[in-house]
Amino acid sequence: MDRSVQRYNVPQFVENDPLSIPASFSEKKDQEISGFFTAVMTWGLRKTVINKSKELMSRMDNAPYHFIMQAEESDLKALEGFKHRTFQPTDVLYFVHFLKEHYSRYESLEAAFTLEWNAEDVNALEKGLINFHNYMFSLEFAPHRTKKHVATPARRSTCKRLNMMMRWFVRRDDRGVDLGIWRKIKPSQLFIPLDVHVDRIARDLGIIKRKSTDWETVKELTEYCRKLDPVDPGKYDFALFGYGLEKKYGYF
Repeated sequence: MDRSVQRYNVPQFVENDPLSIPASFSEKKDQEISGFFTAVMTWGLRKTVINKSKELMSRMDNAPYHFIMQAEESDLKALEGFKHRTFQPTDVLYFVHFLKEHYSRYESLEAAFTLEWNAEDVNALEKGLINFHNYMFSLEFAPHRTKKHVATPARRSTCKRLNMMMRWFVRRDDRGVDLGIWRKIKPSQLFIPLDVHVDRIARDLGIIKRKSTDWETVKELTEYCRKLDPVDPGKYDFALFGYGLEKKYGYF
């Protein structure tokens, strides 16, 4: 596992990964917003996800924070017609309204996950993800259809996309991959992003014993990774994801 981390946790990983979208910005709030949208849209081919994320950022003049905070109703027309699979204009516009509300009160999106935070609880992020979902959809005009795009452990979801985004924003090392722009959440509190590929590889390696794939499975996998490295278990996402690509396609 550690050898695989060394192999895949390298700058070349970013180029063809959705992480390349927030990594293309220099301002923290732009990284947060672009990363949030990109993470939510990360399903399907990575190339398509990257292209659609670039399109959405272009519609926001490649300055998402400024666009969201300054846009008038007429400016929001630039978002009409955008869609990626089931992520439709209604969803995009609600995200914009939520983010504007949030940034009018807080300096960072991290605050949305740490409203009730126990820095000593290794599983604090589980509650953070639940609270985030409730907080995000607390606006009275929140569309019911949009809720499906933001997972929560309360529904036993693996929360793969949000956990992936957390890795981007929380992990930091000297390898130049993850952004490490958040400080309140510790790398030791991260959960492993569990998609179908990582799930299959972890089962092949005998790491996951649980028959079903849900939030408890995420915790089982993460606990194993925490035994390997209690300080930075999230780094093993590179090993499992990269090994999965290599096994499937024969190359990285």
